[in-house]
Amino acid sequence: MSAHPTPSGTASGPTGYRPVFAVREFRAVFAAHALSLLGVVVAEISLTVLVYRLTGSPLLSALAFALGFLPYLIGGTLLSGVADRFPARRVLVVCDLVCAGCAALMALPMAPVALLLALRCVIAAVSPVFGGTRMATLTEILGDGDLFVLGRSLLRIVSQSAVLVGFGLGGVLLTFVPPRGALVVTVATFLASALLLRFGTRRRPARAGGASLVRYSLSGARQVLAHRRIRALLLLLWVPPMFVVAPEALAAAYADEIGVGTAWVGLLMCAMPVGTIAGELYAGAALSPAARSRIVLPLACCGLLPLLVYPFGPGLGWILLALLLAGSAGAYTLGLDRWFVDAVPEELRGRAMTLHTAGLMTIQGVGMALAGAAAEFWPVSTVVGGIGVAGTVCCALLALEVGRTGRDGRAAERGPVPRRETGADHHMTGR
Repeated sequence: MSAHPTPSGTASGPTGYRPVFAVREFRAVFAAHALSLLGVVVAEISLTVLVYRLTGSPLLSALAFALGFLPYLIGGTLLSGVADRFPARRVLVVCDLVCAGCAALMALPMAPVALLLALRCVIAAVSPVFGGTRMATLTEILGDGDLFVLGRSLLRIVSQSAVLVGFGLGGVLLTFVPPRGALVVTVATFLASALLLRFGTRRRPARAGGASLVRYSLSGARQVLAHRRIRALLLLLWVPPMFVVAPEALAAAYADEIGVGTAWVGLLMCAMPVGTIAGELYAGAALSPAARSRIVLPLACCGLLPLLVYPFGPGLGWILLALLLAGSAGAYTLGLDRWFVDAVPEELRGRAMTLHTAGLMTIQGVGMALAGAAAEFWPVSTVVGGIGVAGTVCCALLALEVGRTGRDGRAAERGPVPRRETGADHHMTGR
């Protein structure tokens, strides 16, 4: 538990985001998140442009971007034990330094394409460890009550905002400096993030120990997935995003299908993130913890229904409204985050949250690929409408399963309960 518990963590009425920023350590984590995210966005666009200039290959250029998704599953399963076995601050700082080192090697003038792609994989494999460790650390900084929920919400809002402005800023940057020069900016942002985390957060001991890292990580994944309550919550965190990415992935194809210009592609891709930010801000600032808990299952079940307008071709205005509504339904995650952290034992928390981060990124990549494959055979409007139907059915079934395991997260468990693991506590060499 946090050393900074406050009454707002358990208040029954809406508290807004101000109490979260009152916690000094969270301010450091928030600023570090924004900086490292800026570094990732700049690296993605710079590396894509750089690989294309070096090879002239659209395939390799796209691969440089796609490699940001693929290694998440490997890092999130084989390395998830890092989040629990080593002190969290050390893990976060080392992850930032590893990413800064990779970006620095990418910026070297003679770095070949193969090395660029390999380094991109390393950053992507480290990312779920960093994200899971940070998420678990938030429960120690903010407690596992409402402040944790609001802190997680703020980090997601920053991530969604990066979708809206990050690539635009990266494009502007590349008009003034070459791609390798832009990668130096990435190095600086990762180093700044490491400094903020090193000196802005306090050292906390590791949560647990275990045998070999890979065995310990896989053991945690098995325990998480074998536990009925945790598994159901995890799937409800993963599955709606898998379906909801389809309209964004197919935005360019849909614009071409209905005969509108490329300017509309940007609007189609931005509408859902805008809705997500608005939904998160409203739920975090205006709703009480109890109200956020009550809307979890209805929003998770109904969030994809707006996509059913696609096959009817109602016009772009209605399509943009549907995307805004689908994005705003993402507010269900605020209440679900609380249920998830309540269900996961403390000694398993880092591995569970690393697995959550890795699975979320991986399943969104799968969703994009499946949507693109379906659009090869059917019109985009039909594909998106069908995804709305299939996704709603899947989400409704998951909501029923979550309901059966205890909606408030405190019901008796109906599955194998993760046991505390014993063993010597091992630490990474470092500060």
